[in-house]
Amino acid sequence: MIGLVITMLLAMLDNLIVGTAMPTIVGDLGGANHLSWVVTSYTLATAAATPIWGKLGDLYGRKGTFLTSIVIFLVGSALSGLSQNMTELIAFRALQGLGAGGLMVGVMSIMGALVSPRERAKYQGMFAAVMALATVGGPLLGGFITDHFSWHWIFYINLPLGLIALAVVTVTLHLPKVRSTAKVDYLGAALLTTGITSLVLITTWGGGQYAWGSKHIIGLGVLAVAALIGFCYTEQRAEEPMLPLGLFKNVNFSMVSIIGFIVGFLMFGAVAFLPQYQQYVQGASATNSGLLLMPMMFGMLVVSLVVGQIVSKTGKYRIFPLIGTTVMGGGALLLSTLGTDTTRFTSSCYMVALGAGMGFLMQITMLVAQNSVELKDMGVASSTATLFRTIGGSFGVALFGSLYTNRITAGLKQVPQLAGHASDASAANALTPATLKSKPEFFQNAFHHAVASGIHSVFLCAAVITVIAIAAAVFLRDIPLRGGPKSESSLEAAAI
Repeated sequence: MIGLVITMLLAMLDNLIVGTAMPTIVGDLGGANHLSWVVTSYTLATAAATPIWGKLGDLYGRKGTFLTSIVIFLVGSALSGLSQNMTELIAFRALQGLGAGGLMVGVMSIMGALVSPRERAKYQGMFAAVMALATVGGPLLGGFITDHFSWHWIFYINLPLGLIALAVVTVTLHLPKVRSTAKVDYLGAALLTTGITSLVLITTWGGGQYAWGSKHIIGLGVLAVAALIGFCYTEQRAEEPMLPLGLFKNVNFSMVSIIGFIVGFLMFGAVAFLPQYQQYVQGASATNSGLLLMPMMFGMLVVSLVVGQIVSKTGKYRIFPLIGTTVMGGGALLLSTLGTDTTRFTSSCYMVALGAGMGFLMQITMLVAQNSVELKDMGVASSTATLFRTIGGSFGVALFGSLYTNRITAGLKQVPQLAGHASDASAANALTPATLKSKPEFFQNAFHHAVASGIHSVFLCAAVITVIAIAAAVFLRDIPLRGGPKSESSLEAAAI
C-alpha cells in the first residue's frame, strides 16, 4: 500500500504542479498560443498509453509493466526540466504522459486484484485523500518553486520521489507471475490513438488557427470518424481486444465512463485556467495562486473521504453520482460569473462547490467500473475508466484553451487605445504576471477584462457540458459490491 500511495502521489502531483507555473513558463519560453499544449500533450499521451498499459498488465503481469511505466515517466520528467523552448517542453511532456498512463491504471488495477470492491471503498477513500493532497500540494509546490527557484525544478522534483516509489514497489509488491501467448492489439491501440488525437486537434485548432469549415478541420473530422470506425471493427475481431466493446453492454460501466469523462473535462480545465485568473486578475503570486486553489481541493478531500466510508458500510452508491454531478455543475456555473472585481473569498466559495461535486465522483466512477467486470478484466476496466477521465481532460484543456485565448484576443482588439501597443494575440505571448504590471494602466485593465472574459467562457461551457453527466447519473443502478454480504454467493463466486 505504501508503494502504491507514493506512486499515486507521483502521478497526481505532476499532473497538477504545472498549472501555477504556466504563466511564468509561457513568459519565459514564449508562445501563449501553445499554452494548452503543455498540458494537452501530457494528457493526450496518457490517454493513448492507458489502455495499452492496462492490457499489458492483464496479459504479462502488472508488476513488470507498472515498474516500466515509472521508469519512462522519470525519464520524461528529467528531459522536461531540461527544455529550452516550447517545442521541446511539449515533446518531453508527451514522453512523460506515456509513462503516466501506466501509473494510475497500475495502481488501480493492482488494488482491484488485491482488495474486494466492498473493502476497496475504504482504501480508495485513502487514495482520494492522497489525490486531494497532491491537488492542493501540486499547485502550491509549483508556485513556491517558480517564485523562489526556477520552473525547471517542478519537473526535477519528480526524480527523488519517483526513485523512492520505484524502490518500494520493487521490494514490497508481490503478485503472481502471469504470462500469456495472446498478441497485444497494437492495431486497435493505433486506431484509437489516431481517432482521439484527431478529435483533440479539432477542438484545439477549430475556430482559432483554422476556420471550422477549413480543409484542415474537415480532414481531421474525416480521419477521426474513419479511425474510430476502424477501431470498432478491429476490436470485434481481435484475439485480445485493447478495449473490449462488450464491456459497454453493462449500463453502469457505460454511464460511469461518461461521468468520468466529464469529471476529467472540468478538473483539468479548472486547475489549468484558474491560476491564470488568480495571477493576472487577482494579482496573486504563483505560490499564492496555489494556496487559492486549496478551497476546491479541501471540498474534494472531505467529500471523498466521507463518501468512501459510507459506501464501504452500506454498499450503496447510486445517490452520490446524482448529487455530485449536480453540485459540480452548480460550481462551474458559479465560477463562470468571476469578474475583475470578484473577491478572493467569493471565488473560494465557488471553488469549494466545484471541489465538493468532484469529491462525490472521483472514486465512485472507478469503483463502479471495476465492480462491473470479472477479475480477469480488472486491468481493462481500470484503464478504460482512467482513459475516459484522461480523454476528458485532453478535450477540456484543448477546448477551454481555444476559448480562453480567442476571448483574450477578441477582448484586446476591442480596445481602441491599444492600437499602438500590439493588441493582437502576440502581445499576450510574452506577458508574465510580473511584466504585466509594467504596462500602462489602461493596458492592464484591458487585459484583466480579457482574462475574466476568457474564464467566463471556460466555465460556462463546463456548466453546460455537466448536464450530460447529470443525465448519465440518472441511469446508474445500485448493484451489490463484491465482497459484501449480499454478493458473497453470486458476484464474488462468479468472479473467482
